Amino acid sequence: MLKKKNLVFLGPPGAGKGTIARILSDETGLTHISTGDIFRAEIKGGTELGKKAQEYVSSGGLVPDELVGDMVGSRLAKDDCADGFILDGFPRTLPQAEIFKNVLDKIGKKLDLVVYFKASDDVLLKRLTARIICKQCGLNFNKLFSPPKKDGVCDECGGELYQRADDSLETAKDRLEVYYKETSPLIDLYRGEGLLLEVDGEQDKMKTYPELLEALS
Repeated sequence: MLKKKNLVFLGPPGAGKGTIARILSDETGLTHISTGDIFRAEIKGGTELGKKAQEYVSSGGLVPDELVGDMVGSRLAKDDCADGFILDGFPRTLPQAEIFKNVLDKIGKKLDLVVYFKASDDVLLKRLTARIICKQCGLNFNKLFSPPKKDGVCDECGGELYQRADDSLETAKDRLEVYYKETSPLIDLYRGEGLLLEVDGEQDKMKTYPELLEALS
């Protein structure tokens, strides 16, 4: 039985947040939510928030933090989040963290824990530049650390695996630079609030997951 159920997963790209979130969601029933999923659902559903977001997307502009916060709040207020959630991709900045706090207050929820996946740049760059993705279900693999059982074929659905054009070394370095500038300050923020749990994002997921499960129980 989990005692901590309302979670934010924090860490650099390539640290394994998505993989562990998927396992935790499948085995415990916690709803795994990414901001990308929220955007697509709101826009596809033609909601008022989705229409506003579409205006910014269509014009090539960034969706304002306040609007992102409203969409996150709308998603977390749904019935499938009543027994807990794993939020991956928000907040990304200190201003977003303040908005998120207000959003939670507004919908009557509290954050139980921020799980910070820590990993060195060397490991992150190797993972990011060796990532392959299933065209059909979107599952991630890594040619070095977590290869598929059959070359080029997804273990889950049998779909074709491919490498994104933007998974280059230069792009990976740029992504890490953005993370350190904009997102890493959240580590000290949540540590100061007593909400941070640090996990080793470099070790095998089959060791990370049981350790995380114990911390949440």
